[in-house]
Amino acid sequence: MLSVLLATARTVLAAGIAGVLPLALAACGGSHAPSPAATPPSASTPAQGRHPSMSMPSMSGMPAGNGLAAQQDGYTLASHTTTLPSGTTATYRFTITAPGGRPLTDFAVNQTKQLHFYAIRSDLTGFQHVHPTMAAGGTWTARLSALEPGMWRLFTQFTPADGPGKGQDLVLSRTVTVPGPASTTALPAPSSSTTVDGYALTVRGHLKAGTTSPLTVTVRKSSMPVTDLQPYLDTYAHLTAFRQGDLAFAHLHPQNKVTGGHGGPTLDFMADLPASGNWRLFLQFQTAGTLHTASITLHVS
Repeated sequence: MLSVLLATARTVLAAGIAGVLPLALAACGGSHAPSPAATPPSASTPAQGRHPSMSMPSMSGMPAGNGLAAQQDGYTLASHTTTLPSGTTATYRFTITAPGGRPLTDFAVNQTKQLHFYAIRSDLTGFQHVHPTMAAGGTWTARLSALEPGMWRLFTQFTPADGPGKGQDLVLSRTVTVPGPASTTALPAPSSSTTVDGYALTVRGHLKAGTTSPLTVTVRKSSMPVTDLQPYLDTYAHLTAFRQGDLAFAHLHPQNKVTGGHGGPTLDFMADLPASGNWRLFLQFQTAGTLHTASITLHVS
């Protein structure tokens, strides 16, 4: 009798394991998110135009807060424009919709402006930083200088002055295509110096992804230290950075106290770039009422 009972127990146990094992494997498989290629685009986000000779940067797996999405925390950068003309000035109209779908009209002033607008081509050329105007209903109009053919990403940076997200700095972006034959310009190699309009800029700092690191820029002209930097947007310099490949966005300001038109020669930044790779930095500064834009490639380890 004992042997019969043992045999029966073994049979039941084997059957239980056979039934449980597939369930366990299915549960393990279900814990993985579907691959980006298998995930259909959101129906709430209109399709973006693309030029056949320009590849769209991948947005999969990127950290939050890099500006590569049209939506964040219920706010949406909405526009019906997917193409802009080449070789002539262009107008881009858009709205920022708040949670609930209504256009946002109450923006906090940030560096003297309610909204900052940036345009960058997929090969990190053609940088533009402009300040759109907003109509009473919340529609913004950004006027851009002539764009080269290719794929461009357009960024908006703003802070809601009321409602959900009040006081939070947000960066949203969309892409547009500029039709025409599109050639790619190779990214200049990482360097510690650059020149613009007769000014020589030296950059020092060892940047590590996800870590706040000191970054110093020294400005000279004719080998002499520059000490007549004027305030631009309430600071002595405005630095915008984009990552090669996906165009991830970062925005930096110098720590230097503004004391009239006597800035320089050294600008001190605390840089926090979210991902490793090569970044193209665009540093804007003003002297004698003229705005200068210097560009340089830095490597982030």
